[in-house]
Amino acid sequence: MKILVTGAAGFIGSALTLRLLERGDEVIGIDNHNEYYNPQLKEDRLARHISHPLYTHIRGDIADRNIIEELFKSHKPNRVMNLAAQAGVRYSIENPLAYVNSNLVGFGHILEGCRHNNVEHLVYASSSSVYGGNTKMPFSIHDNVNHPVSLYAATKIANELMAHSYSHLYQLPTTGLRFFTVYGPWDRPDMALQKFAKAIVNDEPIKVYNYGNHKRDFTYIDDVVEGIIRVLDKPAKPNSNWNSDNPDSGTSYAPWRIYNLGNNNPVELNNYISTLEKALGKDAKKEFLPLQPGDVPDTYADINNFIKDMDYKPSTNLNDGMKEFVGWFKKYYF
Repeated sequence: MKILVTGAAGFIGSALTLRLLERGDEVIGIDNHNEYYNPQLKEDRLARHISHPLYTHIRGDIADRNIIEELFKSHKPNRVMNLAAQAGVRYSIENPLAYVNSNLVGFGHILEGCRHNNVEHLVYASSSSVYGGNTKMPFSIHDNVNHPVSLYAATKIANELMAHSYSHLYQLPTTGLRFFTVYGPWDRPDMALQKFAKAIVNDEPIKVYNYGNHKRDFTYIDDVVEGIIRVLDKPAKPNSNWNSDNPDSGTSYAPWRIYNLGNNNPVELNNYISTLEKALGKDAKKEFLPLQPGDVPDTYADINNFIKDMDYKPSTNLNDGMKEFVGWFKKYYF
């Protein structure tokens, strides 16, 4: 199979590309290699697969319409995994237009490429952030998500709606995956885990927001990649039981699906930090602070539909995942 992976030098994109190549797929990767964080990390991730005979890399931005049109025309991917996006909740507060360009304009170009080139299935990254002001736990795909608390979250909701319109109008199978705090080796340095690890190693205080009381459904990278592959291999189909009088937010009469992809086991931030301290063999100095603007207190994924449809449940426990992260962290940075 020929698969386009956008954001192929990113944390999830690079890990996914490796797995696809291992099973014999041809992968076309695109990444803009921007400087949101140190671009050397992207180069080092990319080095793991750029020389593979089944891999083709394009340095370009999905917000560039001409690049995307030429990519689809030249390579004709069968399926697409869109991971390219401007990431980060807090960055969206200060730099909103970066999210408009990549997450909205860029995603529109991907949808058009799929529409005009007979793509069998478009899978794209959404986020647990879409649940915003929701407080009912666990978060369910069947719940309303009309109250985002950051522009980042709003763009992800918009992606889901844009995809639905293409599934309805052009019968393009699309599936959105709401990721829940993905962590592991090669992760982003702007994420809390790397920030914490670097501060602890350097005897610097770590900033513990919400006084460490909020919970996150931390999901290990290998589990996320396995989930993505299962979804890619199962193009979305219409829900024949969908009822317009009582519309289900997670399915449709069109070939459109939404899934949560999380560990289904939320962990308090204080416990997360303790697990990191144990893996590093060193205690953290902590500066306790209130919840940041744009953040939600807790995340907890209801993954019943994912388990039912994909016959898979993430299973890596936090202790094992943290050991893998710390092993990579020490080898890469020290």
